Amino acid sequence: MHDDAYHIAVLGDPTSVLGFKALGFDVFPTESVEAAREILTALAGRKTAVIFITEQLAKNLGPEIDRYRDEPAPAIILIPGRDGSLGIGMSNLKKSVERAVGADIL
Repeated sequence: MHDDAYHIAVLGDPTSVLGFKALGFDVFPTESVEAAREILTALAGRKTAVIFITEQLAKNLGPEIDRYRDEPAPAIILIPGRDGSLGIGMSNLKKSVERAVGADIL
């Protein structure tokens, strides 16, 4: 990747995120909440446009994720992990849409 290019990163348990490496994403496999906090802060400090985080890891990173909610970058998207969806990603999407349009249309 070029240094001036924006990156897409994936953060979560190894089983859930390693497949994203084949798509050219920056992959950060971890199940440690402490390590995830450090990685998230580091990614937000560089040119990262989108950070995908598994719901299982994100459920323990609420304040860290909220810090970037109204920022243009990085966009933080929650994805299901190896154990399936916890519904957190869809809930966050509904809240964002409701804030944007003033009503729950989903």
